[in-house]
Amino acid sequence: MSKTDADKRLARLVRSCVCPTEDASKYAKELRDLANRMASKESAKKQSRFFKALADENRVRILRLLMLREMCVCEIMVALNLTQPTASHHLGILEKEGIIKRRKEGKWVFYAIANLEIIEGIGKLGLLK
Repeated sequence: MSKTDADKRLARLVRSCVCPTEDASKYAKELRDLANRMASKESAKKQSRFFKALADENRVRILRLLMLREMCVCEIMVALNLTQPTASHHLGILEKEGIIKRRKEGKWVFYAIANLEIIEGIGKLGLLK
């Protein structure tokens, strides 16, 4: 829908007295300001990447394991029957979004939840069962 179509629709809404304003153009500016303040493109993009990182069953299973304890890549591979490249791919996505963190000990790499409070909050919603 083009901007003019949206503006026309908003003007019709205002004329119908359903809107809490009398000036459609002023109201349109208020709506755009509200969207920028409460739902900026930058924050929405960041949040979208976070939820996309959780939108894979293997990554959710990895998180469930890491909620129990820190694990080495080889433990995750065995537990979930994943190849090393597949496990590393999923771990990389979760790490890139700051959901998990890694710790190197010699040649071993261990992963843990970066912010347990966030993951527990998501779990309380029933999304990590």
